Amino acid sequence: MALCEAASGGASLAWPRVLLFGDSITQFSFQQGGWGASLADKLVRKCDVLNRGFSGYNTRWAKIILPRLITKGNSLDSPAAVTIFFGANDSALKDENPKQHVPLAEYAANLHTMVRQLSAAGVPASRVVLVTPPPLCEAAWEQECLLQGCKLNRLNSVVGEYAGACVQVAQDCGVDVLDLWTLMQKDTQDFSSYLSDGLHLSPKGNEFLFSHLWPLIEKRVSCLPLLLPYWRDIAEARPERSLLGDGDH
Repeated sequence: MALCEAASGGASLAWPRVLLFGDSITQFSFQQGGWGASLADKLVRKCDVLNRGFSGYNTRWAKIILPRLITKGNSLDSPAAVTIFFGANDSALKDENPKQHVPLAEYAANLHTMVRQLSAAGVPASRVVLVTPPPLCEAAWEQECLLQGCKLNRLNSVVGEYAGACVQVAQDCGVDVLDLWTLMQKDTQDFSSYLSDGLHLSPKGNEFLFSHLWPLIEKRVSCLPLLLPYWRDIAEARPERSLLGDGDH
């Protein structure tokens, strides 16, 4: 049964899901004005938006936990869309931050693995969106590092290499990709206002990400109905006739 058909019929009310999988930029996305919160608002009564962001995580750890987040089942259990958004920690400099650092080739291999894991769990490539890390404002992030008693542990040029690898993996796997690193620096614009501390997104950065991600998500969920009837359409005498039907009002 197709996802959209499963969502619109049957006695059991299917509530589709959109899964956001990533690091702190995903974890923080449900804060006020966050891009994940904006997605949830857009999809209310159509999809549950699940935040599976893990602050500080890299792809080495992410590929271990992803199978625990996705269980293979029928179409009712399969997410309508999944975002995979890692790289901000993988791209940390090995000499300054060896725990989070993941070599570039391994990062790419890990992304490949996660796309395959989703496919094995019944989530086809057509439902997957990779997101590259955003650019790094080195001056601002260096101040954060100094406050924590360490040296600058990331470089924007290095983050760009990981963003490029993410784009290449998306092409290899046939999935959509949102290249934040490139978009935020388009026409050599000053991207510092998109970042709150040089690494994480500011309100403007969250808005930017949402505006570019929404079209990619929308085309995956546009067929899903609004779940349960509008209140004015509920039959007064026998509300169960309205509320126990298909619910696609």
